[in-house]
Amino acid sequence: MKRNIFMYLFFFAVLYIIYQYVSSKKYFEKETVKIENLEAENERLGDSIKTLTLDKLDLQYFSLENNDDALAYYYDYEINNPARYIADKLLETNEHKGNNPLVPYDGMSGAPMKINKIKVLNHKWIIADFSDGKHWGEIFIKYELKEDLSVDFTLLDHLLYTRS
Repeated sequence: MKRNIFMYLFFFAVLYIIYQYVSSKKYFEKETVKIENLEAENERLGDSIKTLTLDKLDLQYFSLENNDDALAYYYDYEINNPARYIADKLLETNEHKGNNPLVPYDGMSGAPMKINKIKVLNHKWIIADFSDGKHWGEIFIKYELKEDLSVDFTLLDHLLYTRS
């Protein structure tokens, strides 16, 4: 009788071990596939990051922050962030009552034309967009920083997008 009990216990133990082995093998294979998929996705995302970094560098090519020759123009002025300073001075022109004096168009939707986005290209030029909420356009501005840190803006060119 004892021999039969030990034989049954041994048989159930072997069955349990085989079940655990098969179960863990399936789990391991499933996790291996998951890891391979994650590694492939990680590689793809790494390539995307490289592509986005290169695109960002291309977009920053015409930017005061990345133009050492243009930044040298500001060394004597003791301005921490020249692009932000010039952009702030340009935004101050929005404070005039009515349309911004640099925008050659009147607001057509009842609101005045105001400058929204500004890109300081170098130590002389700015491109900006303007809008009255419904109509929009872009302006190309020449600027000059004076010794007293005031800024003179001169409109060089402009365009207004038309709705089609």
